[in-house]
Amino acid sequence: MPDDAAARAAAEEKSAFAHAPVDPDSTVAYGDHPDQVIDFYAPRGTGGPGGAVPLVVVLHGGAWRAPYDRRHVSPFADFLARRGFAVASVEYRRGAEGQEGQGEAAVAGRWPDTLDDVAAALDALPALVREVLPQADPRRTVLTGHSAGGHLALWAAARHVLPADAPWRTDRPAALRGVVALAPIADFTVADKLDVCGGAARQLLGDDERFAERLPYVDPALLLPTGIATTLVQGRADLDVPQAVADSYAEAAAKAGEVVGVTLLEDVGHFPLIDPAADACAVVAEEIAQLAW
Repeated sequence: MPDDAAARAAAEEKSAFAHAPVDPDSTVAYGDHPDQVIDFYAPRGTGGPGGAVPLVVVLHGGAWRAPYDRRHVSPFADFLARRGFAVASVEYRRGAEGQEGQGEAAVAGRWPDTLDDVAAALDALPALVREVLPQADPRRTVLTGHSAGGHLALWAAARHVLPADAPWRTDRPAALRGVVALAPIADFTVADKLDVCGGAARQLLGDDERFAERLPYVDPALLLPTGIATTLVQGRADLDVPQAVADSYAEAAAKAGEVVGVTLLEDVGHFPLIDPAADACAVVAEEIAQLAW
């Protein structure tokens, strides 16, 4: 049975990565580093009243490692655009300089650059959207992300509850209709115990001392309640980020007095959630639509 599960997971990953990257309609910088850019996809469909459509902000996964950039999630961004959404796909700094060819050997994340970039991108986004995607209705913004990007989506929606000395803290909640986090690394303590993505959470935060010091600034399970509608979409057969991580976050939210939706998909692993060829991807689009409209 374990061999069958591993084979299925490998086939799902192969399918998700088999799609050719889809070029955006435009790319705009939010900073000076080459990774500080946002790809914009115009909606391919009918808008709502006055032609305005919801905006979906996408944060890609890849364990915060340098080899995995936004190109692998571009077919998913295009899929959402073809569903009638305006899409902004955010790039951010990952791993360390010069690690692009090291695959799984690359270190996960760059502290604090990864978080600096996500915060800066979202702060810059409203003005950029008005300029680049006038079809988008910023009042109907949904934040989504996959895996490590799911973590970043949950974190970005919780900036107003960060510790008072956090440089990314905001004075008020983000103007979001909600968050749809896809197989997110949503609880760093559980992810660390399970060695999720080859110990990516510990690599992002550092050794034991730094891990403990930085955890309150980055772990979504400690940044609750947010007051923002949140849904997790999780495959029950996910071997990369097991269901236990999502369950732990949902339990933490409940203890904090917040209800988090959890959509569990049977016989689905990690990658079908962003694979336009998979039924699970349509489920994701519907979860986004329920919050957006």
